[in-house]
Amino acid sequence: MEPLGIELEAHDDAVVLRVSGDVDSSTVDQLVGSLIDALDMAGSQPARLLVVDLEKVSFFGSAGLNAMLDSHEQGKRAGTAVRLVASRSQVLQPIEVTELDQILDVYPTFSDAMRDVKPSVDPDGGERGYAG
Repeated sequence: MEPLGIELEAHDDAVVLRVSGDVDSSTVDQLVGSLIDALDMAGSQPARLLVVDLEKVSFFGSAGLNAMLDSHEQGKRAGTAVRLVASRSQVLQPIEVTELDQILDVYPTFSDAMRDVKPSVDPDGGERGYAG
């Protein structure tokens, strides 16, 4: 079992949460707390984009799936886009088997997740965040 590691970074174009190690029922509370902080941070910035980098995750259980789905839904309600970076089978397989890849925005690389970032406009003409 690898310990959970989390790094939170704020950039002009996105808030980035880098996750490493095992994401399971014993570590998910720490991840959820960091996701909440990251969503709050992303929501207060003009970019309104959270990128969750899962490239160094070694185990991704159902608790991790639920945390990602909850974050996606919270972000959607708040007008903040949540994008996942995942290419390793340890992370992709559970996402695909549960068909969450039909709901979550999953990208194979960090560069891909940052591509095509464009402001979305609300009906009143003001910027609301990023569509993607």
